[in-house]
Amino acid sequence: MASLRILPAAAILLFAVAAVATKAPDYVIQGRVYCDTCRAGFETNVTEYMKGAKVRLECKHFGTGNVERAIDGVTDETGTYKVELKDSHEEDICEVVLVQSPRKDCDEVQELRDRASVLLTRNVGICDSVRLANPLGYFKDVPLPVCGELLKQLDLDDQTE
Repeated sequence: MASLRILPAAAILLFAVAAVATKAPDYVIQGRVYCDTCRAGFETNVTEYMKGAKVRLECKHFGTGNVERAIDGVTDETGTYKVELKDSHEEDICEVVLVQSPRKDCDEVQELRDRASVLLTRNVGICDSVRLANPLGYFKDVPLPVCGELLKQLDLDDQTE
């Protein structure tokens, strides 16, 4: 008789677990936003990651170019954003794009660093639901004083021989 009482309780528990599981996102898009303090065009050891930078995940239909989905995100204290998405976008081209810098001294958009493509379908051989996007960056208005020496060490200074 006791086992008959346990059976309905177990069924209710299974339904509750299933309901919670369906609320989980299909994809978590994650990346970072940085301030290029040397205006080098890439991350360096003096790069500053930006808290409060706004980004947007945009998925455009492959055929029409129309935005099918747009979800906004904001970076945390480590410059990291996470955007959750419930459905697949097999026929869309999806990119995370810069929207707004929280810093007036670092708000110039870097060409080619203002967006990062992400694949949001399971048909590409990626089983994990986390999709890592390339870092997005803004240029600092005036490079840090240490940048000249840093770029020399990287053999990237502007001097011609």
